[in-house]
Amino acid sequence: MDKILVVNPGSASRKYALYDGNNELWRAHFEKDGKSFVVKIIENGKPSVVNISKTDFDNSVGFLKERMKDASVIGVRVVAPGQYFLENRKIDKGFLKKLKAAEEQAPLHVAPALLEIERVMKVLPKAKMFAVSDSTFYAEMPDNAKLYSLPKKIADKFGIYRYGYHGISIASVVGKIKKVSGQMPKRIIICHLGSGSSIAAVKNGMAFDVSMGFTPLEGLPMGTRIGNIDAGAVIYLAKKMKMTPDKLGEFFNRECGLLGLSGKTPDVRELLELENKGDVGAAQALNSFVYGVQRLIGAYMATMGGLDLLVFTATIGERSFIMRRRICAGLEEMGIKIDAQKNNAAVSRDESINTADSPVKIAVIVTDELKEIYNAIMRLL
Repeated sequence: MDKILVVNPGSASRKYALYDGNNELWRAHFEKDGKSFVVKIIENGKPSVVNISKTDFDNSVGFLKERMKDASVIGVRVVAPGQYFLENRKIDKGFLKKLKAAEEQAPLHVAPALLEIERVMKVLPKAKMFAVSDSTFYAEMPDNAKLYSLPKKIADKFGIYRYGYHGISIASVVGKIKKVSGQMPKRIIICHLGSGSSIAAVKNGMAFDVSMGFTPLEGLPMGTRIGNIDAGAVIYLAKKMKMTPDKLGEFFNRECGLLGLSGKTPDVRELLELENKGDVGAAQALNSFVYGVQRLIGAYMATMGGLDLLVFTATIGERSFIMRRRICAGLEEMGIKIDAQKNNAAVSRDESINTADSPVKIAVIVTDELKEIYNAIMRLL
């Protein structure tokens, strides 16, 4: 049987896993921890944390080269806009050509994916390689959520629709809900909160709406991404700052969001520390983020006609009881009542965190994008 390597190049971290059949041999998660870099490895069920250099972080494939060498099939998470990328596909010359063309639309994600593909190909030149799309979950999203108010001929010509992202993570969470509950709650809101953040509305197990749009730049203020902004303000900034479209895109992707609002850092952990010390910019950044999440929860509850289950997932959603508490604060009149003790104890584990009398169920569910990518590869094979 083929050994399958799964590669997930995120905007601020990288994750890998090797599978032999349904058996996960190891997984590795590269991320920044404060001012240093670490890789968390789970092998044969045993976890370990290794401090690494920035060079090792930047060339994580090289760091894992020996562990990867037995793989004969590779699955790579790909985040790219366009109808072509709504499907999972074999990576060949034609695919790479289209992916390179999409780089200008989503540089924060496409460039790292291209680099990872190139590096993995050098290590495993004979392996079969597939791209697993981060947008597939949203392929059948209703037109009300999918369409921008552009002339149809323009939207069709340039493929400008709301594609949505973090779909692999959302599919993983939905799969877990089905498995644990035995039945799918009718109306679910999933808050994928991390360096990149999005809110997904799921109705009857299907994508109903999502905060990210044509690119992963739309929606919430994120670590360094601006999120929603008036199109008129974009035009005005381009003129006043004398920026080319490429430079403005770089600015919106890398210098805005929580980093821009705080003027200090995109990291929520660091922002919470700064806020405790009285930093006004850090407090504003956190408050803007919380407000953005609350606003989308309210909007999706209205359009779905209510809410049965609210889920928190991804790095912030799974690890930060403080941010979960702040997001739920003030939503009690909407039936969202969080249990403080349960919430404080739920760190990186699946846990129900609502009070006994809460009309809306609230849960922390750990997303497993690596396993979801593996499942997609198995279906392709």
